[in-house]
Amino acid sequence: MQLTYYTDYGLRILMYMSALPEGEAINIDRASEVFALSRNHVNKIVHQLGKEGFIATRRGKGGGIRLAMPPQQIRLGDVIRRLETNLKAVDCEAPARCVLLPVCRLKNVLAAAMAAFLAECDRYTLADLVERDGILQILQIS
Repeated sequence: MQLTYYTDYGLRILMYMSALPEGEAINIDRASEVFALSRNHVNKIVHQLGKEGFIATRRGKGGGIRLAMPPQQIRLGDVIRRLETNLKAVDCEAPARCVLLPVCRLKNVLAAAMAAFLAECDRYTLADLVERDGILQILQIS
């Protein structure tokens, strides 16, 4: 399975934010710069992460985006489930209904594989993925 770029960068932004000192905020421009993405694209990702409760946003002076909960509470599987729009490995109905559908076992095998993938991702939190000092050093921030 390959994650969409949207989910990939959503995870990267969360990892970056989890490496910051607790409670520290960043802004959209900084996230855009760090990951070399358009401000518009980052804004869409951040908006979704906020809607899903992973980050908190505040406008104005002293504002920005920050994690809404400790990184130890954000499970990788939860983020993937909420950001990916389609977790089906195959779509037996599109573009046309597959003629093999009545006897095919592939969809069940792939559904089981997806469940195993997500179960493995559920074993990890953002805190498990981040070596705080390492990420900050790579991104050259303090």
